[in-house]
Amino acid sequence: MSPKDLFTKIFGTRFQRELKRIRPVVDAIHGHEDRLKGLSDAELQAQTPKLRGLIAERTGALGAEVERLKREKHDCPDAAQRATLSDQLSRAETTYVKALQAALSDMLPEAFATVREACRRLLGSEVVVTGHALKWDMVPYDVQLIGGIVLHQGKIAEMATGEGKTLVATLPLYLNALAGRGAHLVTVNNYLARRDSQWMGHLFTWLGLTVGCIDDTEPSTPARRAAYLCDITYGTNNEFGFDYLRDNMV
Repeated sequence: MSPKDLFTKIFGTRFQRELKRIRPVVDAIHGHEDRLKGLSDAELQAQTPKLRGLIAERTGALGAEVERLKREKHDCPDAAQRATLSDQLSRAETTYVKALQAALSDMLPEAFATVREACRRLLGSEVVVTGHALKWDMVPYDVQLIGGIVLHQGKIAEMATGEGKTLVATLPLYLNALAGRGAHLVTVNNYLARRDSQWMGHLFTWLGLTVGCIDDTEPSTPARRAAYLCDITYGTNNEFGFDYLRDNMV
């Protein structure tokens, strides 16, 4: 037996090790399910402002400090002082991001369980997607919860056609939208951007979030700005990319 085979036999494959690491998070999600099932629709929908409030309690002061330093740097005419403020801003942003990441990680099980229960409540309801009436028939399985956890952690999750990538994305989107900074989903064509914003928007709006699609709007218009101000924004890589370039043109 080669050293590599021996290592794999003892410690498992990388996939098996990742599953072992993530399994407790999935179990924590399940731990919220009985309580959430006992809530009324209004009480379940109230999970969104509740979780938002908990995140704001932990990160609000740090976020306010970042914004204060941004304004002070912008208004500062002295180059040396601007450099000092830039260093302070960089440190403040790092502290804020770390606190936000910790808060989101702590809220993940309850947030994912909330999305899962909302999906269950919506079973059989009708949603119009690109002009066609569809019945909502999706509730995330454990494998989709795992995919959502991996995506939230900033890793790549490879899923085959038909394994529910569209639904998987709703989990980290919902969680990150709770921070109030906007969450973007990038697709490869405008049909998918429009379809998914309408289809998954049925779930998000039920949970009290706003959903926009930049591909439904023209560049540099109030409608596009409104789409970006939504809690969750869908769009294609091209539109997001060119908007970034337009915003940064001198």
